[in-house]
Amino acid sequence: MIAGCLALNASYEPLTMVPLRRALRLVIDGKAEIVESENERPVRSERAAFPRPAVIRLTRFVHVPRRFRRQVTNTFLFARDDYQCQYCGRGNSELKPRESLTRDHLIPMSRGGVNEWSNVVTACSSCNTRKANRLPEEIGMHPLHKPIEPHFVHLSWAVRRLTPIQAQYIRVFYGEATLRQLEKIERAGRSDVPSEALHG
Repeated sequence: MIAGCLALNASYEPLTMVPLRRALRLVIDGKAEIVESENERPVRSERAAFPRPAVIRLTRFVHVPRRFRRQVTNTFLFARDDYQCQYCGRGNSELKPRESLTRDHLIPMSRGGVNEWSNVVTACSSCNTRKANRLPEEIGMHPLHKPIEPHFVHLSWAVRRLTPIQAQYIRVFYGEATLRQLEKIERAGRSDVPSEALHG
């Protein structure tokens, strides 16, 4: 069964996942058309039956900024950093029982740092405690990767599940490499992250 519906722009560019009810409302209102459906499981109401949409396409083009500025949350931060401490390199599954993944500010907020993508990294609680409110160069703790703002596609699909039909639209529009990254994020999100860690 489809967990959500992939919404495409009028240009067939994948935009986001929407709940089934929202997808049907867009179709009924004439704002979208069904591109792919799960035919063996129609959605029924008192008076009608509709194909269960897997992919819909908006009838009018919606402008989407290339850089999708979104508030930094631990969910997306951990996904961006592959659920790995950017100081010691350990993944969530390698942490000791009392350790967890946390958000670290390269320039601490107490020293004028800001809560932006370029200033935050995933850190295990032990490394975060050791770094404290010092700068990376003051303690010799430098992140494994330079922190950058993720592309909006990665943010939109972080920790979401795509069906094979939906995945082909990501592959066609953004390429195989992007699809592989999203699948890696999805796998890591399912296997490594306890539910309490997903609340940023």
